Amino acid sequence: MIRPRLASLFALLCVLCGQSPAAPARPNILFILVDDLGWGDLVANGGASVPTPRMDQLAREGMRFTQFYVASPICSPSRCGLLTGQFPARWRLTSYLQSRAGNAECGQADFLDPKAPSFVRTFKQAGYATAHIGKWHLGGGRDVTDAPKFAAYGYDLGLGTYESPEPTAPLGLKTVPWGPNREPQQVARHDRTRWMVDETLAFAKQNGTQAWLVNLWLDDVHTPYRPREGKDDREFAAKFRDVLLETDRQIGRLLDGLRDLGAATNTLVLLAGDNGPEPSLNRTRTGGLRGMKWSLYEGGIRTPLIARWPGVIPANRVNTATVVSAVDFFPTLCALAGVPAPTGVKFDGEDLSAVFRGRTQPRSQPLFWEYGRQPAPAGKSGIRAFPYPNEPGAKSPNVAIRDGAWKLLVNADGTGAELYDLATDPNESKNLATTDAAAVTAARLQAAALAWRKSLP
Repeated sequence: MIRPRLASLFALLCVLCGQSPAAPARPNILFILVDDLGWGDLVANGGASVPTPRMDQLAREGMRFTQFYVASPICSPSRCGLLTGQFPARWRLTSYLQSRAGNAECGQADFLDPKAPSFVRTFKQAGYATAHIGKWHLGGGRDVTDAPKFAAYGYDLGLGTYESPEPTAPLGLKTVPWGPNREPQQVARHDRTRWMVDETLAFAKQNGTQAWLVNLWLDDVHTPYRPREGKDDREFAAKFRDVLLETDRQIGRLLDGLRDLGAATNTLVLLAGDNGPEPSLNRTRTGGLRGMKWSLYEGGIRTPLIARWPGVIPANRVNTATVVSAVDFFPTLCALAGVPAPTGVKFDGEDLSAVFRGRTQPRSQPLFWEYGRQPAPAGKSGIRAFPYPNEPGAKSPNVAIRDGAWKLLVNADGTGAELYDLATDPNESKNLATTDAAAVTAARLQAAALAWRKSLP
């Protein structure tokens, strides 16, 4: 290993000789996706209710984005957008994947089509060792027994939870993690994150001689909170605090483990939430943003994003200007790692690798969202096809567009338009849709949003 001073001297000699130092080797990729992590859950984002020292440290060591958006305010389509680089409704995923009857009620597929693009498959084809560890929720579980295996999406190793095609025994083969019962071999709910971190470090160690990619998709901080074994009669907020503290501690243990393996300097670590929190605890978990999980207001689709790659991503940088989406990860990761993106794929996301390297780059296209394609039929209340927020002012129209600082929400039938200037009103408190000054903007964005919605399968 070249010591830092020798590395600097080598770089200087290269410059004096008219040569460029060799580019860094392809990085390992570690994507930590935390279930239901709210924008305001991190102290680094202004949260004050629960200490998050290790995630805050990760932010100081890398770049923190304050305008990161997921592809959906609910888990399955959100994960689809991240994996494919495309809006999830293209693949007929619009709500959480559930029973066949529930999926049919939503008008959606039973699983992510294996023909869909997958950045994991692309990295595997480029020579990476690949693993999925934790929550999947893109097919499998309940009565959906024909979902494709992890290998169909490019994974060498798949250690899934109950909602996957290949649940691993320690995470429960037939038992939901949020239920009161536990299989003999199943780790306790409060111990699941520790187990997933151990498996991630084991995979990194086993594949230390080649580049590796791990999607570590944690299933905390998702309700119900079970921070300890047995009955816990404490109030909800106290249990949430313990779960978030443990999640932060385990993420710190993971980062320490990478350092001990000598993998910290050439591993690109990404940490994000998959959608907004539920509940918002009086908006403390959204940092004051309106909405929550199941909502297209900011609190439902804006979540934390931290990226660290020493020597490539500037340290201790806060990006408040760039609008980043989960659908950007596919082309961006390919560019950062020097992995050729697949030909013939029309990404909805953009290559923002220059932004991750510390430069500025505006978006060239607007972002779109859909949530709630059709209401549950009468008499079908037992199937929660499209859950909606039960907090005041949190239920949104079901189509949204963001273009620059403007964000418009509207129902698919053209009713209920709301327009916000997020530069001055990030909490979406002043609807400008009916004002004369913004009438032209509102009409333009509504037409674009509804045309996009109509173009979907």
